[in-house]
Amino acid sequence: MTAPDPSPEALAPLTPPTRLLMGPGPINADPRVSQVLASPLIGQFDPAMTAFMTQTMELYRTVFRTANDATLVVDGTSRAGIEAAIVSLIAPGDRVLVPVFGRFGGLLAEIASRAGAEVHTIDEEWGRAFDQQRVIDEIDRVHPRLVAIVHGDTATTIAQPLDQIGPACRERGVLLYTDTTASLGGNPFEMDDWCVDAASAGLQKCLAGPSGASPVSLSDRAVAVVRTRSRVEAGIRAPGDRVDGDVIRSNYLDLGQIIDYWGPRRLNHHTEATAMLYAARECARLLVLEGMDHAVARHARHGAAMAVGLQGLGLELFGDQTHRMHNVIGAVIPDDVDGEAVRGMLLSRFGIEIGTSFGPLAGRIWRVGVMGYNAREDTVLTTLAALGAVLARLGTRHRDPAAGVSAAQDWYDAHALAD
Repeated sequence: MTAPDPSPEALAPLTPPTRLLMGPGPINADPRVSQVLASPLIGQFDPAMTAFMTQTMELYRTVFRTANDATLVVDGTSRAGIEAAIVSLIAPGDRVLVPVFGRFGGLLAEIASRAGAEVHTIDEEWGRAFDQQRVIDEIDRVHPRLVAIVHGDTATTIAQPLDQIGPACRERGVLLYTDTTASLGGNPFEMDDWCVDAASAGLQKCLAGPSGASPVSLSDRAVAVVRTRSRVEAGIRAPGDRVDGDVIRSNYLDLGQIIDYWGPRRLNHHTEATAMLYAARECARLLVLEGMDHAVARHARHGAAMAVGLQGLGLELFGDQTHRMHNVIGAVIPDDVDGEAVRGMLLSRFGIEIGTSFGPLAGRIWRVGVMGYNAREDTVLTTLAALGAVLARLGTRHRDPAAGVSAAQDWYDAHALAD
């Protein structure tokens, strides 16, 4: 069989359209991150490369607020980090508790199930966070080996408090894993103070980079569990490396081997995604230079302005606002507009992307992101101006197209930063 000739479009140079990505992620990468992606490639064991890896580990300890030695980057999107943590920490038959308050809690439950765990879930209404005592009570009832919980679920815009759940897990000898893909860098996260044993993230949201690398950090307790299950490949195994017993069911996502790749042994595991390593390092470097407290405050400031602006347009905010993530705001889609038509016009006429949601919230809310490089006053006001114009054109109720911008400007003026 002869393959058909590629189309003229496929043979043309790649020319992506210019977009302002104001949805729940991905977002526009910081230009400084994009620039390092074009840096020269070097070998994975070049002394410069291993130095960059060590520096990246140092930087992400500051980002995660941890002293964990095992703080590194998994090559792959944020889901690779999630799966690496779960599949490396649990063995088939282990009991896992997953509190679900949005789409991505369901994802954790599915990954744990595929890893052969005995999965127990509790559910909270989408748009609300769990009362921490309820989770602790369920831990006492289920006696899991691992609690897996999302920190910030972009599907619902809600952030889950963990400061009581973590210590409760530690007291009971239970491991705590949390998915910080959508929250790290834009919301408070204290890995060590909250007694979190494993956390993973992604670059494409508050970290201001492209999707494709997943920072991960493991406590010493978590590393000890991984070591009981990790197995070095036969071709590079040394005397004393374990060869028997239960083994992590993934080779690529075996965190024990990845730790040995990033650590002093420098055991070859895979060819490091060099350009993505550069990007991950730059994302962390920029956050650390800004200061984590300042970065969180920046996301809180511009997220609040966006929320006020959306209300100025007559939109109802979705969910419990006391537990809303700083960086994603949900707005209930009005009855008088077609939500997808609004998103379509924003994209085609203004080059601005916002999101909808999933499952029970599909078609019910828009999700507007204010995160990473896009957590700025100009992007907030630009998005509100465009959305106001589209709502005035497509809606059946009279709306002042400038009301959102005016409300946000008033908020900024009332909360001006000191020089």
